[in-house]
Formats: sequence, structure tokens, C-alpha cells
Amino acid sequence: MKRLKLERGKEELNSTGGNHLFGHFLREIAREHLPSNFQSRRKGAISDRDILMTMTGMLCNSRTDFTNANLYAEDTVFAHSFGIVELPSEATLRQRLDELPAQRSQSALRTLNQTLLSGRTFSTVRAGHLDLVPVDIDVSPLNNSGSHKQGVSFTYKKHDGYAPIFAYVGAEGYMLDHELRPGKQHCQEGTPQFIGGCVDKLKALGLDGRCLIRLDSGNDAEENFAHFGEEFFIVKRNLRRECPEQWLATARQVGDLQESRDGKNVYTGFVDHLCPGGAKSAMSPVPVAFEVIERLTDPDGNRLLIPTIEVNTYWTNLACAANEVCALYHDHGTSEQFHSELKSDLDIEQLPSGKLCVNRIVLLCGMLAFNLLRTLGQEVIARSHLAPVKIKVRRWRLKTVLQNIVYCAVRVIRHGRSIKLHFGKTCPWFDVIEDIARSRLRPA
Repeated sequence: MKRLKLERGKEELNSTGGNHLFGHFLREIAREHLPSNFQSRRKGAISDRDILMTMTGMLCNSRTDFTNANLYAEDTVFAHSFGIVELPSEATLRQRLDELPAQRSQSALRTLNQTLLSGRTFSTVRAGHLDLVPVDIDVSPLNNSGSHKQGVSFTYKKHDGYAPIFAYVGAEGYMLDHELRPGKQHCQEGTPQFIGGCVDKLKALGLDGRCLIRLDSGNDAEENFAHFGEEFFIVKRNLRRECPEQWLATARQVGDLQESRDGKNVYTGFVDHLCPGGAKSAMSPVPVAFEVIERLTDPDGNRLLIPTIEVNTYWTNLACAANEVCALYHDHGTSEQFHSELKSDLDIEQLPSGKLCVNRIVLLCGMLAFNLLRTLGQEVIARSHLAPVKIKVRRWRLKTVLQNIVYCAVRVIRHGRSIKLHFGKTCPWFDVIEDIARSRLRPA
């Protein structure tokens, strides 16, 4: 077999041609909501907007380290897609992110994300006769073991890192908001205010219908309930020292026995005499949906000497069957997949800066990148009839978007003042990419 010869050509080639689609979603709203500079700069200096758009663009390509900025020094497609006038070097990107005013830049990025989400539609879940937009709130630690970054400390996952809280909206999993926290911070600390901020953002989106906010037992605290507003909620209860046998007696008395295998009894139902703050609380009682599982035999039919009792209880204001409440809470586990996509697909686990305030800005850029990729994935699914393969899912992983759409090779051709992207004769996703680009150029 003959050896392949390597030569450096004169053509301008690009391996991430799908980047230009991000510009259709982001470029104009970035000009509207991100000021050119948050503070006075010397003449000719790279703008603050270019710094933030460079970081966002890098994260859209699963590039986290500041050193990766040098990879895009001569990338015309990257700069044009994100509206970047001048691309910064690694040193400039690192220094200028450090100089950004924390509060103003974070507020601007959140406003930009809110504007991006306002143009999206969100899938719902069925709760009785209602169709509700799910909002999943949860803490998911980022492993930064072996580093000495500000805010890194021992988390409940038994490693050093950060403990950010995330909120996702819709069954697709768009990121509504997040808050980067030190690793040692308890999951409940600051959560009431975070929930209130999420509810305000949901109102600003102007959704049709109401939402269903879901939290796990780490956030079973009385002060959270005042911030749900008029939204529906499911919060898993922390049983603390409650007796499983007592719950089994209650379930036998007021619950409904569900169909199950022989040797396993599953009871579901409601009780309405409990308060989130306990017996001494001034708060009115909140309905509790329960699921009590009594196992008399193991799955192989062997009788247990001592039956096991499993109790799951949930605070809720939903007017549907208890088993539906349990199923809706189990669906909350899908948010773990969203965490995984952020950490693995976008590689946002080891945050690049040693300063907590800079990492907060980087993670906000990551939220924009997350939602841009999610948006692009949903646009592809909406055009499944043009795709070269069958698409039978309602949501693409971010990694799939990167591999199929973003990492499409193109040849950059300059003619006069125009720039053309040639995707090649055999690009299987060209019809989908072209239709998305054309649809964003059509007047609304």
C-alpha cells in the first residue's frame, strides 16, 4: 500500500463550519444587550463584548481553557459567527475577564440568556388534566480536585470542587439560570432567593400556562414555599426520624393498593395534616403524596424474614393522583442528564480561572453556550424530514449537535466583499443547515 503524502495547501479550510448558525441566534441580541464596554477603555482596545463572545464561542465548541483562544486567531468563521471584531489572545482573554465588573457583566449575560429563551417554545408534562412546563432545580458539584482555586472546597460528593445550583426549563432542558457556589455551601443556603429569581424569569418569558417546579429532599425547607408564587410544585420530603412502620399503617388505612408482583405491596395516596416547618410552624398544612412499598419476598420469590419498608413522600399542590405525582418526580431525574451534558459534552467541569468571580462569568458564558447548542439541536429535530438519518428523539444531546452540525468542514471562499462557505459535495447535513440559516434570515 502506498504511503500518503502530506502537503500544506493554499485553500482556507475550517473544521467547524456549523459555528455560523450560532450567529443567527446570538449576534443581533448580543449587540442589543451586551454593551461594547462596561467601563472606559483605551482607543483600539478589544471590546468587552468581544471578550465575552470569544469565551462563549469557545464553550460552544467544547473549549474551556484560556489557551484554546489561540486556536481561533485566524478563524474567520468563528469571528464572524459570534460578531467578534477582534479576537483576543490567551493572555488578553485571561486578563480582561479578570477586569470585568462582576455585577454588571453577570447581569448582562443573564439578560442575554433570557432574551435567547424568549424565542423558544418549551415542551410540557401532563399532570392530571393540566399541561405544565417542568422547571427542575438541583445542585450538581463540579469536581476541581487538586486545584487551589478560590471557592473550591469539600463537597457532599466527597471531592473538592464547587457546588453550583442549576435550574432547567422545559422537557428539552434549557438552562434558565444557575448560581456558582463554594463547594462547602449547603444546598439550601441561598436557595429561597434563587427560586424567587427563577419564578420572576418564568413570568418574564410569558409562558402559556403554568409551571411545575421540582426539587429534591435537600431543599425540604419551610422558607422555600413562600417563593413558589402561583406555580405548581413537587418537593421530596426529608423523612428525618419518621417511622416507616407508622407510614405503612397510614398507607393501609387511607392509601390505594397498586398492582405489583406477588410479595410486594405498593400503597399510594395523600395526607393533608402536615406542615413543612413541623408541628410548631405557623404555615398552613400542605398536601403530601406518599408511596409506601412493603416487600415480603425478594424478586425471586424467596420470603424475607423481616419485611422491608420503603417510604417516599412529596409536598405538592397538584390535584392529580398520587401515583402521577410520584411519576412526575421520578421524571425530575432527567435533569441529571442535563448536568452530564454540561460537564462532559461541553467539558465544563474544571473551570479555568483561579478566581471565583471570573469562574462565575465563565459559567454564565457556559449557560449561553448550553442553550445555543440546545436551540440548534431542537431546530434540527424540527427538520427531521431533511436529515440523512432517522430522528426519533425529542432532544439531542449536546455532543450529538457538536458532532453532526458544528463540526462540519467547510471551505471559506472570499469574493469581493462577500464570504461563502462551501460545505462540500458529500456533506450529509447540508440541507438541514441551509434550511436553518434561511429560516433565520426570513422576516418574522
